[in-house]
Amino acid sequence: MTDNHAPHNPEEENSQPLIAHLTELRDRLLRAMLFILVLFAGLYSWSNELYLFISEPLRRFLPEGTSMIATEVASPFLTPFKLTLMSAIFLAIPFILHQIWSFIAPGLYKHEKKFAVPLLVSSVLLFYSGMAFAYFVVFPIIFGFFTSVGPEGVAVMTDINRYLDFVLKLFFAFGVAFEIPIATFLLIAAGLSNVKSISEKRPYVIIGCFTIGMLITPPDVISQTLLAVPMWLLFEVGLLFARLVDKPDEEDQQEA
Repeated sequence: MTDNHAPHNPEEENSQPLIAHLTELRDRLLRAMLFILVLFAGLYSWSNELYLFISEPLRRFLPEGTSMIATEVASPFLTPFKLTLMSAIFLAIPFILHQIWSFIAPGLYKHEKKFAVPLLVSSVLLFYSGMAFAYFVVFPIIFGFFTSVGPEGVAVMTDINRYLDFVLKLFFAFGVAFEIPIATFLLIAAGLSNVKSISEKRPYVIIGCFTIGMLITPPDVISQTLLAVPMWLLFEVGLLFARLVDKPDEEDQQEA
């Protein structure tokens, strides 16, 4: 009697879900890239206006008779181009996170999904809040200071490409720094630590905030402090909300 069934191959069965996941990941990455390109195409017509908006915090403090300059031949074209591309990426963050969420959501438990959506929304809002804080609070302070302390007889004429690199670095630094409450919440929600343990490490956290501020901001005390202090305050906010999901360790339960 012959067996008409094909031989069982566990390796082939295991590889099929992996290929399906990789295909889905590729599709979602392509969607994100296409969305960025669509935003870029829509914004490109206003690339020069975007640069005027971004450079306004510095231009308002430039001495009369001076202006920003382009020291490279292609800078008048490449600098607004780069700004428009980065703006498209920043604006696409909610869509990118949605694609990531759609990819990982099927593998999450119901109670994990309950926290995931609020965390994703708050992450986006905090990132944009960090960028807004940098533009409306930090930039006027540091540019006002820099343009006022220059030696007499030295005209402040900043290169447009160097300025863009400077502000993009600060936008990213403050955007990421404002994610600290989310990181603190997740650390405690995952059971990797608890509020009491992290609170006891507060002095090290404060030192760490100033160290990070020193490493990722320009080498001046003002911008370092303007990043470090909000990071510390956001850490405290994260601890406050983390108390909602805090799980006391065994020693705390025994003492109680």
